[in-house]
Amino acid sequence: MTRSARVLFSGLAMGVMLVGCSPAVMGGDTSCKDFRGADQQTQEEAVAKMLKDEKGRNPATLETTGTRLSVLAFCQTVGTQDSKIKEAPHL
Repeated sequence: MTRSARVLFSGLAMGVMLVGCSPAVMGGDTSCKDFRGADQQTQEEAVAKMLKDEKGRNPATLETTGTRLSVLAFCQTVGTQDSKIKEAPHL
């Protein structure tokens, strides 16, 4: 194997490993542990997917942001690490 091929292969392997480390966006089935550990963008994607799955349409940005804050409050107070974000009160 040539040096450039080894560098390319190791770069691809590292990329696959990094993708595997990020939490998956599972919508309402996302656990509070994963939700709290995610960045804001990933949290909003999870909430938007949950709302779309529930209502059958893409939610408005304001609805997604409000629900994300509600879910975050739920996970930081009464929710456990294993609670699902769909258990949080939301409209």
